[in-house]
Amino acid sequence: MTGPDAEQRFRDLHRATFADLLRFVERRIPVDEAEDVVSTVFLTAWRRFGEVPEDARPWLFAVARRTMANRTRGWLRRRALDVRLDAAEPRHEPDSAPGTAARIDLQRAWRELKAADREVLALVAFDGLTSDQAASVLGVRRSTFAMRLGRARQRLQAALNPEATPTTLKEQESWTTA
Repeated sequence: MTGPDAEQRFRDLHRATFADLLRFVERRIPVDEAEDVVSTVFLTAWRRFGEVPEDARPWLFAVARRTMANRTRGWLRRRALDVRLDAAEPRHEPDSAPGTAARIDLQRAWRELKAADREVLALVAFDGLTSDQAASVLGVRRSTFAMRLGRARQRLQAALNPEATPTTLKEQESWTTA
């Protein structure tokens, strides 16, 4: 599909989705590479504009995931050829802002999660996708996504509260333990 109508629809799609798509990509790869990936996604969208569904965000996010995966595979191939020296340990200055401890706990818990759990949680929490849209991005059924999301939330909660075992949580919720 070409012509002025297609161009205007594409411009509208770009305007409506660029910021969300850029944030999606920036959370997953180095920021200095994110705009290149987003550009590739929109180039793909233009070339396949007739295939872009009405709800384009999940489709664009799925294209972005595949583009990032391709880049990562290429990077890993190049890295295998390079000899790298360990970088010096960066200096960290203490953060005295309110909520620092909670942020540190959340960052620690987030890093402990498997990549698949982080992806499922990020699609909903950071990217604002519905379960249907996120399932479309991952190429799974909605019920499969809902199950993965529930389990990822449980794992995150367990990572945030490592001392709270399922039995202690049950005891805390019990009205008989007063």
